[in-house]
Amino acid sequence: MTDQGQFQFAEEAQRFGGAVVVTPEPAGGADLHRHAHRARLRQRFEQGGADAVPDYELLEMVLFRALPRGDTKPLAKALLKRFGDLNHVLAAPAARLKEVGGVGDRVVFELKLVQALGHRMARARILKRPILSSWDALLAYCQTAMAHRDLEQFRVLYLDRKNVLIADEAQGEGTVDHVPVYPREVVKRALELNASALILVHNHPSGDPQPSRADIDMTFAIRDAAEVLGLVLHDHLVIGKAREVSFRAEGYL
Repeated sequence: MTDQGQFQFAEEAQRFGGAVVVTPEPAGGADLHRHAHRARLRQRFEQGGADAVPDYELLEMVLFRALPRGDTKPLAKALLKRFGDLNHVLAAPAARLKEVGGVGDRVVFELKLVQALGHRMARARILKRPILSSWDALLAYCQTAMAHRDLEQFRVLYLDRKNVLIADEAQGEGTVDHVPVYPREVVKRALELNASALILVHNHPSGDPQPSRADIDMTFAIRDAAEVLGLVLHDHLVIGKAREVSFRAEGYL
């Protein structure tokens, strides 16, 4: 094997679940075509960044490691057709992803890994920083973490006296249109963290972030419980597919 061949052999090797899966040097026309296509995609991405490639090609490259010997373009396009866009693909539950032909554990692993990295990067922009002066970053994080979930999730952002984020915690997950929330547990946790203020966040899987009557009543219950203990409720954000609603901006708080 030539030095170049050894490099290609090593580059296409990957460890997954304790087993090593290896793709050898291209042996025929189909292999040569696949390797040339992947090389072109990598080169275009390296030279032009994400703006130089459409979503389906970004997804193709994400799938390279999961499917070292396969053509990832048809699967990338099938995933986008099924879920609508790249965000929805990454956020889709494993069970729904596996309904698409060609998706197995390795593909799910790679997609969920990218999703986790995106969440961590967005979260890093707000953690340990004054939230009220980083509002756009907060909204971006909430959109990344919650806008494309299939079920409602309720999160609480706990802030210190300088409004610096000290904890971001999911308090509960429910159905497509309801999540149970217990004001006593929310304020109890604030005391445990020595927090001084709160921001509530939950998503509407329907895509419409307009607060329901139950959302409003729950927010007032938490506000009242917080005030008794000297805690400030800064806002409650309802995250939809394309936009969010702020209780404070809408005059509820």
